Amino acid sequence: MASMTKGLLQSPELHEYLLETSVYPRESELLKELRAITANHPRCNMATAPEAGQLIALLLNVGNAKRTIEIGVFTGYSLLLTALTIPDDGKITAIDLNRDAYEMGLPIIKKAGIEHKINFIQSPALSALGELLEDQSNRGSFDFAFVDADKCSYQKYHERLLQLVKVGGIIVYDNTLWFGTVAMPEESVPEARTPDRHHIIELNKFLAADSRIQISQVPLGDGITICRIL
Repeated sequence: MASMTKGLLQSPELHEYLLETSVYPRESELLKELRAITANHPRCNMATAPEAGQLIALLLNVGNAKRTIEIGVFTGYSLLLTALTIPDDGKITAIDLNRDAYEMGLPIIKKAGIEHKINFIQSPALSALGELLEDQSNRGSFDFAFVDADKCSYQKYHERLLQLVKVGGIIVYDNTLWFGTVAMPEESVPEARTPDRHHIIELNKFLAADSRIQISQVPLGDGITICRIL
């Protein structure tokens, strides 16, 4: 595989066409600004792909989402997108171990006037989810969850999110095609991608067999899997 870019549309021209025709014209100036800031981060490829973000915003609107969870915030592109999409009295529980990256995007979040919607929790996600579950009023109370964090814990997050997100609610997992390596012969996979590739392959099998959800795996960005709780 010659290209290891995050986008799975391996024709640069086709990818650019998608972005220039459908995504960038509808992307807010605030999101463009945050994307430009994130490009200066040494791990900028961790950011949510804007074409995937556009689909997330649509899902939030279709589901009339008001209360959401985000696991893995980074500089906050998907967080800002969610906060701009949900109602003014909506709330996002945003969980990340690293506050430094979040601080990088925080000036744009403040500029957008939506910081009041965000409850940022600096914590291991499993601990934070466990604390949410201790409060019975949180169970089945969230409309939407987005997960873009450590791949080895996705299945553990899934079990907790199934208890927190309401029936009919949506959970979205990012990076479920892992730079296209899930379909590559193992000997061809770059060493740096190998450990998380195994976790993602197991996750994909697990989600496909989980009768508690309806799924659709979409080849946008690095692959996203949309789960609707039954």
